[in-house]
Order: sequence, then structure tokens, then C-alpha cells
Amino acid sequence: MSKAFTREQDGADEDEPAPEAEQPQGLKNYITPAGYARMQAELKQLLDVARPETVSVVHWAALNGDRSENGDYIYGKKRLREIDRRIRFLIKRLELAEVVASSGQEQDRVFFGATVSVRDGAGRVSRLSIVGMDEVDPTRGRVSWVSPIARALLKARAGESVTLRTPSGEEELQVLEVEYLELP
Repeated sequence: MSKAFTREQDGADEDEPAPEAEQPQGLKNYITPAGYARMQAELKQLLDVARPETVSVVHWAALNGDRSENGDYIYGKKRLREIDRRIRFLIKRLELAEVVASSGQEQDRVFFGATVSVRDGAGRVSRLSIVGMDEVDPTRGRVSWVSPIARALLKARAGESVTLRTPSGEEELQVLEVEYLELP
């Protein structure tokens, strides 16, 4: 059979949703306004810039003849599938998103959107922000509201101690400060 009539496989069926697009059962997809705006901007960039450019490259490569050994065509088709998968993921996540604006709130308890300073048992102070599942960025101190540390901190007040349960055991954390900041 000619290769022209076989379906290209990249490890996932194109009609299948990406596994990361699945929302855990019973959990809401909370997101901060900034996180929602970032996801919308990424979707717009993919639809308006990345996808049209890739389609143009694939079209050009297809005009060059034999597609079975045409690296530009093969890579372009693969990249196009990746872009389309990401677009479907973003559309689905944005549809499920519940934007929670909590910046500027005068609350002394930890809830979604809070930026919390904590001290661990070794005396190390860390600062983290509780954000949505699609906004997690450990390098910037952003943790999901469903993470173990966020679950331990929820509803705590400044000055209180909470117990963080980890696979290596329990750890006491002292809440030093609770703020509701505009997260960039």
C-alpha cells in the first residue's frame, strides 16, 4: 500500500481529548483573572499566528512533491497536530473556567487567590500564591488550590500553624502573612 493512504500516527488519536484537558471529577476549574487572560492570549496567538504560519509551511512543502521523504511536510504536519491539540485543550479549559477575582480583598484567612508567607520547621520562609490548576508555576511560587500545601493552608489565619501531610511525613508550617495581591 502506498504511504499516501496510511494515517500518520503521533501516539494519540486526534479525536481523543488530550489527557491533561480532563477535569478531575467534582472539582471546579477556578482561575484568576490574570490566568484567564494569559490562556485567552495564548489561544488567540495560536489561532491568529502559529496555526496560519504552520499551514502555510505545510502547503509549501506539499507543493514540493514526494511527501514521504519531505522533512518540512512531515514536521509541519506534526506541529500542526500539536497546535490543534493545544487549541482544543485551551478552548475546553476556558469553557470550564470559573474566574475568581480575589485581589484587593481585606481577608485575614487563606482562600483561593491568596499570597501566603509561611515558615517551615527548619525556619525557611517561603511565599506562595494559591491559583488555579492551569496556572501552576513552582518557580514563581504558584501552587494549585488542590495541592496538598494549599489544602493545608486553606482557611488558616496569620499566626496560626497548620499541618502539611507529605509522603515523607507530617510537617508543621506557621502562617506568617496573608495577602490578596494582583498576580501578574
